[in-house]
Amino acid sequence: MKKIIFLIIILIIPIKISALSASSYVVMDAASNRVLEGSNINDKRLIASITKIMTCIIALENSDISQEVEVSNDVLKSYGSGIYIEVGEKLKLEDLLYGLMLRSGNDAAIEIARVVSNSMDEFVNLMNLKAKDIGMNDTLFINNHGLEDNKGNGNKSTSYDMAILMSYALKNDKFNEIIGTKRKVVKSSYKTYDWYNKNKLLQDYKYCIGGKTGFTKKARRTLVTAARKDDKTIIIVTLNDPNDFLNHKNLYEENFKKYNLVTILNKNLFSLKDVKYNGNIYIKDDFKMLLQKNEEDNILVDYEMKENGNYNDEDIVGQAHIKLNNKEINKVDIYLDTNNNKNVKKEKNWFLKLIDFIIFWR
Repeated sequence: MKKIIFLIIILIIPIKISALSASSYVVMDAASNRVLEGSNINDKRLIASITKIMTCIIALENSDISQEVEVSNDVLKSYGSGIYIEVGEKLKLEDLLYGLMLRSGNDAAIEIARVVSNSMDEFVNLMNLKAKDIGMNDTLFINNHGLEDNKGNGNKSTSYDMAILMSYALKNDKFNEIIGTKRKVVKSSYKTYDWYNKNKLLQDYKYCIGGKTGFTKKARRTLVTAARKDDKTIIIVTLNDPNDFLNHKNLYEENFKKYNLVTILNKNLFSLKDVKYNGNIYIKDDFKMLLQKNEEDNILVDYEMKENGNYNDEDIVGQAHIKLNNKEINKVDIYLDTNNNKNVKKEKNWFLKLIDFIIFWR
């Protein structure tokens, strides 16, 4: 009888049960870095080869990727997944980055560290400095490939931090090109490689724009992906998730339906009344964020401005704090244009063109 009553209660009362198999996951709006949903987003866990997102961005920002590389003896230290480059083989650093991100080549990672920083230790130092700089406060890298050492120690991060990293990396055009490549043919001095991307979501989900897979026996399956639909870009990170590709696809579909992309600050229309400096104030980019319809009226922008003083061109003179339900989501730097040529509104441009046209034809 008790079993029957319990069954009836389950059928009558709607109960939301999370079927997500990840130990930790986050869904993030790439435009604002707002967390749309997640679980255990600040739990520190081993991250395996999604480490290579940081490896790739460090190489892109600190080296000439068109340079030719001659593979060194360091590559003999590699184990696990690889692209199987050989000592003495010559190819471009750019090619190594494709091998790193498409095939998760640990041998490529080792050579990238040597070429960019002369050593793994120095490269890892750059990784940790960048992590701190972009707000990855719960992350520590000990290598640039993601494997654990003999003691079981490895790179640790959180789903939230890895989403922050992906958001940052997506601002780099070459990074986007690499992670969005489904197939890459590379010719070295020794042979021709034909690489297919391990990220199955690129083939199975048309809105996916790229990402990085990861796996070790201790970390289990880790996955970072990004998808774009109707100008809405979402990032998903799952740690220790045996059903990661399916979960990513389902989470994208749910969140794309739920949210609209709203422009909060327009760089071409930006101005503040009663704010006076020796020049114009401006913001460098539009600020947009994903919002549900019932959230749009709960957005508030607070402006924190410095006192008027002697500032140089492009100095930061304030910040716009974007809040949702009185909780700060993000902040935007406000700059000073002392040359009066950066914050020109589009409407004014068209108006001046019209005036010029009238004067010319008089």
